[in-house]
Amino acid sequence: MQDKSQANITRIETGTRMSKIVKHNGVAYLCGQVGNVKAGEHVSATQQTRDILEKVDTLLAQAGSSKDQILQAIIWVSDMKYFAEMNEVWDAWVPEGHAPARACGEAKLARPELLVEIIITAACD
Repeated sequence: MQDKSQANITRIETGTRMSKIVKHNGVAYLCGQVGNVKAGEHVSATQQTRDILEKVDTLLAQAGSSKDQILQAIIWVSDMKYFAEMNEVWDAWVPEGHAPARACGEAKLARPELLVEIIITAACD
């Protein structure tokens, strides 16, 4: 018999530490996404944001959702000097009329090469 507290939870691409997607009651929660950056490599905030949003598109599709259904975005930049650069890519990506609730702050990210991390919550089918 399945534990009722787990009955409506679906975990996708689950590892020891985290799942890439967790779905519950018509909402998809994506793990934080970062750009494709190797240790010691410098990749601009613009390119990292593009990489991240490509990953978000893929994960949303996997969850049965899309960027039109994003409810909330939490964005971390390693330094607010990257804010405008990240926003330029973000603003071009978000569908007109579908901007989510959003927060953006400065934070020390997991590795010094990482300049942007984005966490998405979206409605899903």
